[in-house]
Amino acid sequence: MPVRSGSAEWKGGLRDGAGRMRLGADGAEVPFTRASHDEVGPGSNPEELVGAALAGSYSFYLASSLTRVGHPPLRIVTTAKVHVGEGPRIEGIELDTLAEVPDLDEGTFMEHAAVAKRGCAVSQALAGAEITLSATLIGG
Repeated sequence: MPVRSGSAEWKGGLRDGAGRMRLGADGAEVPFTRASHDEVGPGSNPEELVGAALAGSYSFYLASSLTRVGHPPLRIVTTAKVHVGEGPRIEGIELDTLAEVPDLDEGTFMEHAAVAKRGCAVSQALAGAEITLSATLIGG
């Protein structure tokens, strides 16, 4: 498996500084500031990127799992709400997914959804945070 990378640079102090996070090989950049981290301000923050990483990893794993059993999804839309507590620490993540999969029964879908939550690479990396799942099947 290849090695994946991301990087960040912060310039200045906490209150007047700003940073940029760079994602992977294509170099997509996301700005972040104290306001985007601790308040509501423009830009993103590392916790949102954790949420996006989990949503992407989960969706990919679920699509792979369903495809292997002959039910390739038409689409999977996943949102991850990351709850940050004191410390700061990630206290929990609410994973919400909607999958459009023709000819699949609800029970089989829920089994695969639960396995994907436990099995995707980012879920495993975030084992210290409680991850809850709400999964909805369309077109079953």
